[in-house]
Amino acid sequence: MNEIGAKLDISHAAVYRHFPSKYSLFRQETLRLSELGVRAVRLPETARNWDPARKFDFTVDAMIGAALANRGCGALLRWQHRYLDDDDRRILLDQVATTEAALRDRVEQMRPELSDAERAVIASALMSVITSICDHRTRIPAPELAEVLATTCKTIVGTTLPTIVAAEDELPAVRRHHHELVMYRAVELFRTRGYPVVSVEDIATASGLPSASALYRYYRSKGDLLSAVIHRRLDRISTAVTAASDGDPHAALTQLIASYVQESITEPGLSFVFHAELANLPAAEGATMNHRQRLAIEACAQFVTAARPSLPPAHAQVLVHAALALVVDLEQLMGPDHPECGAARIEHLMSDILLGA
Repeated sequence: MNEIGAKLDISHAAVYRHFPSKYSLFRQETLRLSELGVRAVRLPETARNWDPARKFDFTVDAMIGAALANRGCGALLRWQHRYLDDDDRRILLDQVATTEAALRDRVEQMRPELSDAERAVIASALMSVITSICDHRTRIPAPELAEVLATTCKTIVGTTLPTIVAAEDELPAVRRHHHELVMYRAVELFRTRGYPVVSVEDIATASGLPSASALYRYYRSKGDLLSAVIHRRLDRISTAVTAASDGDPHAALTQLIASYVQESITEPGLSFVFHAELANLPAAEGATMNHRQRLAIEACAQFVTAARPSLPPAHAQVLVHAALALVVDLEQLMGPDHPECGAARIEHLMSDILLGA
């Protein structure tokens, strides 16, 4: 609260006049952001006479407008909502469910031939693309940014998802060595509970280690482990870039997508932790990681502009961020309980985002 007061050039006591605790401030802002989604998908009375395409465009434009207006704080909702208590989390989930249901309704009116599962995947992809702009600060005029996102949403709603093939959508079994297992369990804990509240003892127990001290055989500290996780996420992008060939631009981009998705499904949660916990690194190290991230995004964007020469580089970077955000969001739904959201469909949607219609 002292830091918040300093930002506002007031004392922390003055902040308490408005909010009784840091949590109450966090709660109000997070639920305000989720309520914006509910408002954005509400149609005006006159919409009763609109055709499905106009309703869809209105909804997408309203959601993009809300995301743009709250670009600086939207990441709070995307990455930190897990800190809400149970009652407040239920409120948030109800609001998100209302927003998703309205968006699925717009998709259903546009594409009545789709199954419920297909509509759910497309609606999730639309929300991911729109909210992805809260994860980066790519400099582009707001009207251009809104147009890029709206055009991408139209591509997604018109896509034909590949048929589910069970053998392709099964998550591969991975045998992990001890230090890899420690990282894997740490990522799970950081994602679900948050880095600040996870202890070394928690990680050791989840990893099957006999004591907390045993973890130090692999990592010098919890902070060192977080740094390794974030490096691994950036390495994942670099690996995908390296794996892509220098031949046909479309083929190279397709290879990059496939490589990245396959890496992602074997190590889920890395990207989520990157976005949610980067601020917990020391400032200098965080700046280094952000620099690595920018270089990785630029490298991916070069593949996009090679395949789409008329696309400005800044637009390509926006699309790369959107495609990476899609993987973060949809990989949460992967697994035997969600066969409608397998690797083939994620790759297909990434291709739609990066290559366009």
